[in-house]
Amino acid sequence: MLDQIHLLAAVTVLGVLEQAYFFLQVIYARRAFGISPPKISGPPEFERIFRAQVNSSEYFPIFLALLWQAGLFFHQGLAAALGLLYLYARYCYFMGYRGSSSERLAPIYFSAGVLWILIAASALGILHFFLSHYVGLNVLQLLTA
Repeated sequence: MLDQIHLLAAVTVLGVLEQAYFFLQVIYARRAFGISPPKISGPPEFERIFRAQVNSSEYFPIFLALLWQAGLFFHQGLAAALGLLYLYARYCYFMGYRGSSSERLAPIYFSAGVLWILIAASALGILHFFLSHYVGLNVLQLLTA
């Protein structure tokens, strides 16, 4: 069983580490700009870092659910590769937003595209599972016949 999920688990751990890195960047920015919690407003530089971290945190559960569904029901290797692409795009998003709000756009669009691919892979995999287990229709066998 573990050989069927090890890549997904590795990408999950990398994602958690990335979220921790983003969180630490907010702590460092709070110290640099003298902004104590619970305040969330301050200079534009701080607010961009804070917003980038919050936005990344908001999307993280969606990413994890799609990563695991696509990996379990469609293909672990493809899901893990897409997961790495997503994490890289999120890193680029964070660093871009940190510099300027306009530099966040290309990475956010790319990461959204990766999420849509994960949605498609998840949906296809789950559909195939339902068709083969409850209807007795194996689409993969029909395609190869």
